[in-house]
Amino acid sequence: MRVSASLTACAVLTLLPAAAAVSATGSAPSSPSAPAAAAGQVAIVQAVPGASVEVAIDGELVESGVAAGEVLGPYPLSPGNHQVDFTGPDGLDEASTLEVAAGTNQDLVLHLPATVDGEAVVSTYQTPAEPIGPGKARVLVAHTATVAPADVRVDGTVVFSNIANGEFATADVPAGEHVVALLPTGQDTDPILGPLTVTLASRTVTMVYAIGNPDDGSMSLVSHAAALAPDGSVVPTKIDTGSAGLAADIRVTPFGGPLS
Repeated sequence: MRVSASLTACAVLTLLPAAAAVSATGSAPSSPSAPAAAAGQVAIVQAVPGASVEVAIDGELVESGVAAGEVLGPYPLSPGNHQVDFTGPDGLDEASTLEVAAGTNQDLVLHLPATVDGEAVVSTYQTPAEPIGPGKARVLVAHTATVAPADVRVDGTVVFSNIANGEFATADVPAGEHVVALLPTGQDTDPILGPLTVTLASRTVTMVYAIGNPDDGSMSLVSHAAALAPDGSVVPTKIDTGSAGLAADIRVTPFGGPLS
């Protein structure tokens, strides 16, 4: 699947079920085969502004003409090592060996380094897919832009501080709309990017990547989302104070009122 990602795009990551073999009938049943290991799911994020790249997995071309901001996959890959190759204009030629574990979800991101005019690099980010409570959303914010370490402000508060290129941070926040800005570390004015309004759906994880270079106006965000399982908790609808009548003879007065 090929997606032009935005802050509202949603690509639900699923796992392939393990296959089970059925034993044959007869006087001497054969031994059942071992179940196949679940595939790992890998999404590929193109985060190099102005480039149109080809992507190959294990030597097989999967997409060509992939522009910045596009998210490919997720691709189900068997457990083990896989090679992902990126080729494009101006000599772009990056190869990355990706280790895939059974049943995992991860993003492979092609992006620019912090150094201006540096060659593209590849970073891998595991999706934080643990179950989550009702009314909450999870966000992973990664610094994959050509800027110095930065602070991430959410609703005016610094929630991730001094994140360098290639680094990331995660948090669980209330679902709904949030205002996000990227600023130079320690500053509260002149944002590098934003403020931008993002909408985080309940019980999802949103992977957000800051990409580009503020000096040439190419700064932007690339994101995609995945569903999360509930953690079993529920939103309380009332607080039970009991019904035994143990406090029936106690008179209560408002704060500041006369004692009775």
